[in-house]
Amino acid sequence: MRVKICGITNLDDAMNAIASGADALGFVFYPESPRYISPENAKSIISKLPPFIEKVALFVNETPETIRSICRETGSTLAQIHFDVSDDFFSELDFPSLRVIRAKAPQDVLLYPDEYRLIDAYCEGYGGSGKRLNIEWFENVDCSKIILAGGLDPHNVGTLKTYGFYGVDVSSGVEKSHGLKDHEKVSAFIQQAKS
Repeated sequence: MRVKICGITNLDDAMNAIASGADALGFVFYPESPRYISPENAKSIISKLPPFIEKVALFVNETPETIRSICRETGSTLAQIHFDVSDDFFSELDFPSLRVIRAKAPQDVLLYPDEYRLIDAYCEGYGGSGKRLNIEWFENVDCSKIILAGGLDPHNVGTLKTYGFYGVDVSSGVEKSHGLKDHEKVSAFIQQAKS
């Protein structure tokens, strides 16, 4: 499984995640999040990262123009759209992007089966709540294009392997405090996901 460590706010956490085997890092450009990072600070971190690492920019309630502009300005390589948008939104965005499905019911995990998408547990806020999805919803579902998020940690990520998820996304499950990663937890999470 590919692994994204989300809510990166400093270079030390970014480099540790990469050294531990992370495939992608997430940067939260949602001002109301406790893991918010300014475009300036994200650009400073991203400019120092090695090649072949996906730099994912997370957005809530922004216009395609704003998203495209921030992604280009910061050096992000993928926009994660964490709010409900029309299909037209993605063509207007004109930047590599990932749809997020905030699942409330079992049928939600079946949406957009032909595209790569991130599926997270629905919560009133947007991500990072530590709320876990009912894993039984994925029984007999083709998970090869699904990135699973929500309530994951080093202790439970290993139980997901039989489902064949494309990847997993973690934030609060590997933190010391909001926006600060616990390096041992990050390493353990990645090891469990990839072993």
